[in-house]
Amino acid sequence: MLVGLIGANIQKSLSPALHEDALAAAGIRGHYHLMDLDRLPGRGLADLLSAARTAGFAGVNITYPCKQSVMPLLDDVSPEARQIGAVNTVTMAGGGTTKGYNTDCIGFKRAFEETLGKDAACGKTVLLVGAGGAGRAVAYALLDVGVQTLLVNDKDLAQASRLTAALIAHFGPGRTRIEIEPEAALSKASGVVNATPVGMLGVPGTPIPVDAITPHHWVADVIYTPLQTELIKVAAAKGARVMGGAGMCVHQAAATFRLFTGLIPDLHRMHRVFAEAAAMRDGSLTEAR
Repeated sequence: MLVGLIGANIQKSLSPALHEDALAAAGIRGHYHLMDLDRLPGRGLADLLSAARTAGFAGVNITYPCKQSVMPLLDDVSPEARQIGAVNTVTMAGGGTTKGYNTDCIGFKRAFEETLGKDAACGKTVLLVGAGGAGRAVAYALLDVGVQTLLVNDKDLAQASRLTAALIAHFGPGRTRIEIEPEAALSKASGVVNATPVGMLGVPGTPIPVDAITPHHWVADVIYTPLQTELIKVAAAKGARVMGGAGMCVHQAAATFRLFTGLIPDLHRMHRVFAEAAAMRDGSLTEAR
């Protein structure tokens, strides 16, 4: 079985380790192929999607910056992914028919409940930084777990406006609004989620002014390369409760594996494989420095 990932800056992804081990555990010979836009000059998303179909892939994951732009290229999109407005998983049927799904939403939701607990969000005000593909999935997950008011911040005001409009249409008025100044928003919020690429390997920095974080906040990041972003490190040092991107990665991978194969993977095994692969990856990164 051939599966893979299309996106930029994905060479340190742990998805190959997760999916290839899950395939082996199910008795399936398979390979998870990285199709990195940064390493394939002249090859765009449509080219790589077409190549995967031609090669007989069972499906591909889609990551930054393609989660929204992939949608018009597909034959079909699940109702949930269409509602969220972003796709991170594409299945490819025997005849090459493509269908898009979103497993980021359930991945973040399950990781959040597992790590921080529903009470951290239910009835609270939360700041979301980043309204792109990942941010859209996180927004729906946060409102699903009971966030009372979601403050959306994005450098692209039009992108933030599109997300808040979609959330209002689905959840009703009064539960979300745009927030221009993240520092001011944090003073009103119980927690913050980073759904931007800022902080991942090759994109240094923090997406919000870290001086605004207090021990009363919780801080979550969708990034898992590295496992602890600068934002997570600073927040933990300040005494805030933190959640990195590991749990979301594992839970979305489990949901994706089921779409690719029709089988339910061993979640405990996936957590263990992720931890082992992350330790090897991060050890090699340390040695390289």
